[in-house]
Amino acid sequence: MTPSQRRERRAFQICLAAAACVPVSVGMWGVLSGFGAPGLFADSQYRYLSAILFGVGVFFWIMIPAIETHRWPFRMLCALVVLGGLARAATGLGQGLEKEAAMALVMELAVTPALFFWRERIDRQASSVDEAGDAS
Repeated sequence: MTPSQRRERRAFQICLAAAACVPVSVGMWGVLSGFGAPGLFADSQYRYLSAILFGVGVFFWIMIPAIETHRWPFRMLCALVVLGGLARAATGLGQGLEKEAAMALVMELAVTPALFFWRERIDRQASSVDEAGDAS
């Protein structure tokens, strides 16, 4: 890995760590605060989904130190986040979105795909350097 590739990998890791703060903090908030609406099921479901959101963020954090070895788990987590964003967007198309949901959509349908494609780029660069090294 060249020095510029190491710098880009490190920048990616920092951005991923920062982005994962969102699901960790929002998920933890949801677990601790609950839904705030009447109905035991609604509160239970909200806390359950918040715990999953928290877990997604933590799992992103766990992958950071050796991000290059977690290709498929990273892809799957990104796919799940985008799938959730598409479901949220469907609600927005049908019923409109509040500001908080629109901000979540930015994370789900813009930031997450950007991180996905950035990681793919880093992988391609690393493999091209490896192939060049094998050819000499």
